[in-house]
Parts: sequence; C-alpha cells; structure tokens
Amino acid sequence: MTEVRRPARLAAGDRVAVVAPAGPLDGARLEIGLKYLRDWGLEVEVMPAALGRHDQLPYLASEDTARAADFRAAWLEPDFKAVICARGGYGVQRMLQHLDVEELAAVDKILVGFSDITALHEVLNARGLVTIHGPMAAAVEQLGSEQGRDRLRDLLFTPESVTDLLAPTGARSVVPGTAEGRLLGGNLALLAASLGTPTFARPAGIVFLEDVGEDGYRIDRLLTQLLRSGWFDQVSGLVIGDFTDSDSTDLVGEVIRERLVPLGVPMLEGAAIGHAELNLAIPLGLPVRLEGTSLTPLLPALS
Repeated sequence: MTEVRRPARLAAGDRVAVVAPAGPLDGARLEIGLKYLRDWGLEVEVMPAALGRHDQLPYLASEDTARAADFRAAWLEPDFKAVICARGGYGVQRMLQHLDVEELAAVDKILVGFSDITALHEVLNARGLVTIHGPMAAAVEQLGSEQGRDRLRDLLFTPESVTDLLAPTGARSVVPGTAEGRLLGGNLALLAASLGTPTFARPAGIVFLEDVGEDGYRIDRLLTQLLRSGWFDQVSGLVIGDFTDSDSTDLVGEVIRERLVPLGVPMLEGAAIGHAELNLAIPLGLPVRLEGTSLTPLLPALS
C-alpha cells in the first residue's frame, strides 16, 4: 500500500505561492481572491508568469516552460508552505512534460486547486501525497461562498475539525454500503485524458468525479473509455460531485448511474464538490470511510 504523506497545516503568518499552471487570469478577480487569503493571515506571493499569456495560444497563461518553471520554483522553495492555483482552464498536461514529477513528489507541501489541476493531483496522490481539491485563488464566486470558504480554511488550518467531508449538503445514496480507502479522482475529462500518458495512475480506493460543460453523451464516452481500460477495477466506492453546464442534468445523472451502478460498489451522488458556487474542499489521497451519505476522514487532512 502507498504510504500516506500529509503536509503540515497552515498557520497565520505562513507564506504561500499563487501559480497559474493552466489558463490565463483576470487580474481584478485574482485581487479579490487574494484578499480572502490575506484575511486568513497568509503572506501571498504571485509567481512571475501567473499574469502572463501565451503569445500564440490565448487560452494558456504564459508559455508551457514558464508555467512549469513557476510551479517548480514555488514547490521547491521551503519558505512557501503551500502552492495555491489561481484557476483551471486548460494547460496542466502540456506543462507536465517540463517537470520532474519525482522531484516534486519528494517534497511534502500543500497543493490547492481543482478542474484542470486534477492532472497535478493525480501524479502527487499516486506517490502518497495528500492534496486539497478545492476553490482556487481567482475563483471569486466560490471563495465568496461562506460555506465553501470556511471549509477550505478549516481543512488548511484546523483539519481535525472537518469530520464529514460532505456535510452540510444533500448528498444521496445510490448504492448503499460501506467502503474505506484513499480518496482519489477529480475532473472526469482530465482523468480520461491521462490514460496512456507517463503520468497515468490507476486508482485504488474511493473515487470522486466531477466535470463542467460536458453533455450526456460525452459523459457516457468518458466513463466508457475508463471502464473499457479497467480504470475502475480497484475502486471500492464512488462519490459523484457536480456535473454543471450540461445539456440535461437529468440525462447526465442517468448516464452516470447506468454506467457505474453495475460496478456494485457503494456510491453516492449530489456531493457539492466541483464547478458550482458551493465547492466543498476535500483532501485527495487521504484515507476515508464512505457510509451512506457521509464521507469521513480517517486521519486529519494535514499534519
């Protein structure tokens, strides 16, 4: 079994780095988000390439090598206690080829982000590190949600206070039962896109899934790809988060149940985790217990 490594929790006065490993940033939105972090007593430094834009591809924040250099510098700098991604979008997979994953994985440090950041969670979780899937520095709407903001702060500063990762939202049991294992997963499209790449990691434990902007048939295609590859073979439980901005919420729900209920593992849906305004932060890579509609950490997320 992979050794679980929990980074040290944050405290007021700690320095954190903000990076943009994927899409470009809106400076005004970022400033609003940074105020929330500073209100927690953190000293925040925005890395040099974060406010840049790729010369040819406007959907990327700076060149691949520049984004990778920012991330590496922030991750390896001992004075930074956490690396907080500013936003998702697209671009992390392009950046990964410019990083030494084993070099990064040797450092115990907090990573915060979701969506396209799934590609970073996947490689670090596979090597034992616990990371935080949650609101990012320029996610003004999500950081503006008191529940979501409080959850992220609690996980970062007082992780033992979080005793149910799904409370207080209306998660629903689809397949009853109890399961234990490391909580893994993230954005469905990014996990499927990882298949066959050097950073692919087959999950063993409880898998969480979310996505945005994917219609029902596309969700079907992504899940079918993972099923045919054997990706779910060692999965012991399933947590289905938000699938927002699709053609039909009802259809997406039907597709997910039709594809995944036959696996026969405990499964719940309706977790308030993903691209909606309320995005509850969760610790990926941490051992958890899934029972009914609760998801209980077996250890505090951070040491």
